[in-house]
Amino acid sequence: MHVVTNHVRHGEREYTSTLLRRSYREGGKVRKETLANLSHLPPQAIELIRGALRGESYVPAGEAFEIERSLPAGHVQAALSMARRLDLARLLDRSPCRERDLVMAMVCERVIAPASKLASARALQQSTLASELGVEGADEDDLYRALDWLLDRQERIEDRLARRHLRDGQLVFYDVSSSYFEGRSCPLARLGYSRDGKRGTPQVIYGLLCDKPGRPIAVEVFSGALHDDATLPSQIEKLKTRFHLQSVVVVADRGMVTKANMQMLKDTEGVGWITALKAPQIKKLARDGALQLSLFDEQNLAEIESEDYPGERLIVCRNPLVAAERTRKREELLRATERELQQIADRVQKGTLTGASEIGLAVGPAVKRYRMRKHFDLQITDQSFTFERKSEQIQTEATLDGIYILRTGLAEEERSRSEVVRSYKGLEQAERAFKTLKGPELEIRPIHHHLERRVGAHVLLCMLAYYLTWHLKAAWAPLIFKDESPPIATDPVAKATRSAAAKRKAQRKRTISGAPCHSYRSLLSELATLTRNTIRLQHAEASFHKLSEPTSLQAHALDLVEHTLLTT
Repeated sequence: MHVVTNHVRHGEREYTSTLLRRSYREGGKVRKETLANLSHLPPQAIELIRGALRGESYVPAGEAFEIERSLPAGHVQAALSMARRLDLARLLDRSPCRERDLVMAMVCERVIAPASKLASARALQQSTLASELGVEGADEDDLYRALDWLLDRQERIEDRLARRHLRDGQLVFYDVSSSYFEGRSCPLARLGYSRDGKRGTPQVIYGLLCDKPGRPIAVEVFSGALHDDATLPSQIEKLKTRFHLQSVVVVADRGMVTKANMQMLKDTEGVGWITALKAPQIKKLARDGALQLSLFDEQNLAEIESEDYPGERLIVCRNPLVAAERTRKREELLRATERELQQIADRVQKGTLTGASEIGLAVGPAVKRYRMRKHFDLQITDQSFTFERKSEQIQTEATLDGIYILRTGLAEEERSRSEVVRSYKGLEQAERAFKTLKGPELEIRPIHHHLERRVGAHVLLCMLAYYLTWHLKAAWAPLIFKDESPPIATDPVAKATRSAAAKRKAQRKRTISGAPCHSYRSLLSELATLTRNTIRLQHAEASFHKLSEPTSLQAHALDLVEHTLLTT
């Protein structure tokens, strides 16, 4: 038996028929017999009949092969693609080795699913990351050894980042933060001012150097008890000696500036600086008459001089929005303090609280809770308690609301007053880095390592993960809520605003092309649904891998990673 397809043309029309026929001999002649007309069958069914007549065997599609395993692959592909474009492996070390592959795996793992080293070792087997980097079977001890290997190369890594992103005369942002610590065996873990709101918990401090766009360049870990200002001298030495910068402008928070640090900055050749005055210093300028509030009757930016700051430029700024917010917040804190003090006064009046010492013990926490003690006049006796606001003092403080003063040693021709303000505001780049490091994107905290070296290596690993995250966010700006082209305000003091396109994305939850807009983390989760499947054919020992078909969003995200121009 065989299948025959006939084509017959009548005029301009062609007719096709498919017949199942058999051949047989009769009286020495070959005759053909039509057994069935298959023309009504779909082409796939006809081909199956042809194959069966040729001796081919078929099994149901569901039984032909089996999927042995499916592993998330899309987010791994994105992270590795960007890491390769950044030449991250060679940034770690010029020579390939297993430790370098393990560090690459830890960096990418922290980007896609941050966790402890033990959890990371297990998670490596739960995606395609381990097989892509050839580190299958790695356990937590392997990761710890790779951390030690990484720390030994920290200076070389930072030097390469500096050569890649820093140039003479460029702005460099420096700021510090802290993270709480689990355990008490690490010598770096000490009590100090906690930025995590974990009072009474040991912490470590780390200082971060960033370039102007916000890419991390170097990080250093300090004891949790160290004051912020004590971390600055080593960073200046690093910029000048290790990075070989002939000239650099360091932008640092006001907490870094002490008399000793200021003298150090002035004495270091080729180092410009921009920082800000602290609140008591601003009040003193106002009392001495150097700061005249009438300057802001028609402008919000002015430059003054003071004998207290010889050879320096003082750029005075006033932001009315900040002023209004501080006034509102102060009033709320005053009212909250008054409510607590009134409750104590009612107890004294009822006779349930007596004695000056006992009343004082009750009043102390009430005025300290909101830090409003300086704004109240308190009268305590054994039988009475009264309080009232220091209205004149409050009014005097309110006149300085929204005013901040920047100080710099740069001349006018080097940076105008507007450029000084914009440069200082750029310090938010370092603050954004800390927010990402501490948030769910990278989870630098809590820190569990016991050895001082391991803590330093952990922080360095998180910095490298932020370096990779920074570039991924830049590439994915069209798909996430990131402002693709933030406007430069004509008024440097005014509050930063988002572009009209970014506002539309936030309002409509849609990208410019109309697709659903994602957060960075939700986009990674979406990419994780792109899987690599291990498939085995029936009755065959060999298996093969096949990626699932990407959605349009996944394809677009991967294409952006591959082809977006890297920021220089």
